[in-house]
Amino acid sequence: MNSRKSQTKDERVVDTVILSLRIQPHASKNEIITMENGGLKIRLTAPPVDNAANEALIRFLSDTLAVSKSRIEIISGHTSRDKIVRILGITEVEAKRILNSEVE
Repeated sequence: MNSRKSQTKDERVVDTVILSLRIQPHASKNEIITMENGGLKIRLTAPPVDNAANEALIRFLSDTLAVSKSRIEIISGHTSRDKIVRILGITEVEAKRILNSEVE
């Protein structure tokens, strides 16, 4: 997880966090779990077809972190289980606190 400041189109500085995630589509329920290596795995009920799992990931992160879906971008791994996601409007500390409290 990385944190930095980004500038938006209107030049405001916005907190940004970069998450490295493993996605498990077609799970029985949406949830966050900790992997043995300390990384985060997000289990999603959506199937891995027609971009459904990516859309479900963005919705899940938006709901969990209380940020707009438009502030979440998959920057790497669109067709892979391993994804890198950029989220604007939240710090690394806030993201870690929220995601760790959601871990099952």
